Amino acid sequence: MQPVLEILAADDFVLWPVGEHESYGYLVLNGKLTPAEVGTAVMRIADCNDFEPEEEHGPCPTDPLGTFLHGLLTMPDLFAAGGFRVTDTTTGTVFVEPGCCNGLETWRDWLDVLDGTGYAHFGHDPSSTAERVGDIVRLTHDAYGTDGSPVTELPADQVRRLVANAQQDARDFLGLAGAWAEQHLPAHAAPVTAALARALDLASSP
Repeated sequence: MQPVLEILAADDFVLWPVGEHESYGYLVLNGKLTPAEVGTAVMRIADCNDFEPEEEHGPCPTDPLGTFLHGLLTMPDLFAAGGFRVTDTTTGTVFVEPGCCNGLETWRDWLDVLDGTGYAHFGHDPSSTAERVGDIVRLTHDAYGTDGSPVTELPADQVRRLVANAQQDARDFLGLAGAWAEQHLPAHAAPVTAALARALDLASSP
């Protein structure tokens, strides 16, 4: 299980250094990313929230950097396209892949699977789901797909450990991003880091 961020190509992005990525791929978030990969992730999360804030959030700055960061720094509810992806590392089979409209900020749905309603879905196309049945969690890659859609069952305790490890990877990325922001966005480092924590729902303890 890994926290992944959906990436779009940004060939014309010039506000800070970013890596080269094809659109609609995924960037795995952890504490081992290169500075360019961190820059890509920060760019993408800011871009996910590049909406016109409500009037009470203040006027949008006129400089290119301030304009690009404005939604990230002022929107109350932030979004980071992606989620926790579950892959069999032996076979490469993906059992949970974040779909359209799923975000990393919803990772606590996994805790709801374990300790709450016992069910969660992770966007659509594919429509990946997780369902707790007793002490087992059933993972389905595409609940509305063909009969051959990959399905696996894991002990709930194992899923709990996987979720904790994925959450730590996200926290490790956040620490890396904080150091990156101090170097590349010194005037905005603290608010950008705080916004990233909110976008990943890491601002509070589980």
